[in-house]
Amino acid sequence: MVYGLFAAQSCFLTKIARELKEKIALDKLVERLSRNLMNFDNANELHENYFSAVKKNFDDNTVLIIDDSDVTKPCGKKLEGLCKVRDGSTNEIRDGYWVAGVSALTAGRKQPIPVYSRVYSTVEKGYLSNNDETLKSLKFLSSHFPETNIRAFDRGYDAGYIFDVSYPAQREFYRAYE
Repeated sequence: MVYGLFAAQSCFLTKIARELKEKIALDKLVERLSRNLMNFDNANELHENYFSAVKKNFDDNTVLIIDDSDVTKPCGKKLEGLCKVRDGSTNEIRDGYWVAGVSALTAGRKQPIPVYSRVYSTVEKGYLSNNDETLKSLKFLSSHFPETNIRAFDRGYDAGYIFDVSYPAQREFYRAYE
């Protein structure tokens, strides 16, 4: 799979399958790749490996930027877990997914370095709230960066729960992940 990703320079399974040049039907190969991706359960390990590779760029002056976003899928009527999101570009309600993201700004790099990203749906199993997803990203930051790093939030985060550790949802969240 990794070879196919690099060789195809794409994340489309059909392009990856063509690059693998296996002697089975393309549709069967795509089925196998899809099944293996659905059974992939090492996302946390993959994320930790990525973070280990980029953490050499960070120091005490690193600024962490926390911002949620959306991905709209106007033509994707049969995609799994589609939910309603407010399209940030058009300000319309559309089908899509939410994205919780954190990037790091460093003095040594001109571009921000992504450090946390999670695509989620409000209709997926286990979804609690957008606030809960934000708290998950903050928990990740707390476990990987010192408290001295500045955390910058977009204006959408002006709710007091982020800054108030006595807020019940934040207290519950941190208790659950300790």
